[in-house]
Amino acid sequence: MTVLYDYWRSSAAYRLRIALAYLGMEYESIPVNLLTGEQRSAENLARNPQGLVPSLQVDGRMLSQSLAILEYLDETRAAGFLPADAAGRARVRSMAYAIAMETHPVCNLAVMRHAVSASGGAISNESWSQHFITRGLTGFEAMLDSPATGRFCHGDQLSLADICLVPQIYNARRWGVDLTAFPRIARIIEELEALPAVSAAHPDRWQPAT
Repeated sequence: MTVLYDYWRSSAAYRLRIALAYLGMEYESIPVNLLTGEQRSAENLARNPQGLVPSLQVDGRMLSQSLAILEYLDETRAAGFLPADAAGRARVRSMAYAIAMETHPVCNLAVMRHAVSASGGAISNESWSQHFITRGLTGFEAMLDSPATGRFCHGDQLSLADICLVPQIYNARRWGVDLTAFPRIARIIEELEALPAVSAAHPDRWQPAT
């Protein structure tokens, strides 16, 4: 059985929910509560030594790190998350990394909490997130100014870049980022949010009852 160790608001877990829904893969979702520190429990550390989510149990193995898992699913399920040509793969990876390795990590809850504490409250979660998400999306918007951009970030096929973009826009809205300066992103997000797999993965559908 495929099992996703998940947190409803985790951007990285959100990416995997999109991919699994897009591929039509049935799986069990087991929540790991980041707010109570469950990610640091011995049980979670046994499957994810970094003490993070998500982890995916699939094909008899336990995988961690969302981008690595997405590439595994792409390679084993012919998902099409990466283009066939080397230049296309490089472009998609560069956009995905711009979010997953540059923007998302500095807006991680643990990072924000440290910044707020170290600043003595001069920095807020909101101001920190707005600054870094805006900076990241500004660069991403410019990357979309390319003939290779199509219906989605790269052509007309859902890619690794799109799967990373959706959760980042969810976070941007959550923290009150002004998105009016990003018309290319807005157009693509409208296309993406119309996909059943993207809609099914939205955090509101996975929010715990309590």
